[in-house]
Amino acid sequence: MITRRSFTTSFLAGAAAIAVTGATSAQARPSRPAEKSPLAGKPVFPTHYRTVDIDGTSIFYREAGATGAPVVLLLPGWPSSSAMFRDLIRDLSAHYHVFAPDYPGFGNSDMPDRSHGLYTFDALGDTIGKFVDKVGIGQYVLYATDFGGLVGYRVMLKTPHRMKALVAQNNPLFLSASPWFGPLVPYWKDGTDENREKARQHYLTLDVVRDLYVSGVQDASLIDPDQWQTDYASLQRPGAADISLDLLYDIRTNGSTLKSAQDYLRAQKPPTLVVSGKNDVLFAADNQLRYREVVPNAEIHLTDSGHCALADKSDEIAARMHDFLARAL
Repeated sequence: MITRRSFTTSFLAGAAAIAVTGATSAQARPSRPAEKSPLAGKPVFPTHYRTVDIDGTSIFYREAGATGAPVVLLLPGWPSSSAMFRDLIRDLSAHYHVFAPDYPGFGNSDMPDRSHGLYTFDALGDTIGKFVDKVGIGQYVLYATDFGGLVGYRVMLKTPHRMKALVAQNNPLFLSASPWFGPLVPYWKDGTDENREKARQHYLTLDVVRDLYVSGVQDASLIDPDQWQTDYASLQRPGAADISLDLLYDIRTNGSTLKSAQDYLRAQKPPTLVVSGKNDVLFAADNQLRYREVVPNAEIHLTDSGHCALADKSDEIAARMHDFLARAL
């Protein structure tokens, strides 16, 4: 089995961490180095934009890196897509085989009618689990942010021991009492059309989407506004708003999944890195520090950013990941 150490030598020093078997390769696809990575000084690989059929739904994904390198699976949050990982994919591709899928109804994946039942976290977990198998991923490092954790934990729990390390970026392992969720509470309680409409009027607005990027950020001028404009525009597509409302409503069902994920991580203690914005309006620093209640040896680095920390701290997060994975795999 190919490990991070056997693929390339570490370029960053760090203290020793738990050693585990590395992620296996995905199915063979030829790639060629295109340029030098400014972070690692190694060749990086071009990003490929592919689709794969999962139960009749076309799932779009970004892929980069060499076949045979350890696999990193990137799962995005709401209301974004794999586009949020553009820079990180480039930085990781020098050493890892990177996959970043779009969920059904998001990004460039198909948007089946809601009657197909794809817009719950259980269904998204099933789709991404099938995606992992379909593209030939054996073992992987999971990078999850926001909704990506609720999806990724389901994949982790369904196929134990395939996740070799966890990287959490503003990703909940415990429920949050943030006021951000306040307008959802009445909708969670009764699911009425009236409260669904109130949730629509609050959450599916440019201001709320923009705040996910800029709230808690030290210097908002570092964030490309195209990111939140693109996310907001995607919510305006026919049917997209109702898909998001379905998933926002389904958040209420995740207590048992989070508990199962805690139990699994507590028992298995995979190498865990938390690289979150400490000023997150959803999952603030105290929420992210709770990872140590489950994985005492978790490495936690809270950066001076907000919920979408990749938007202004991508270089820092990539450097943390290279350091961590060089020691953990």
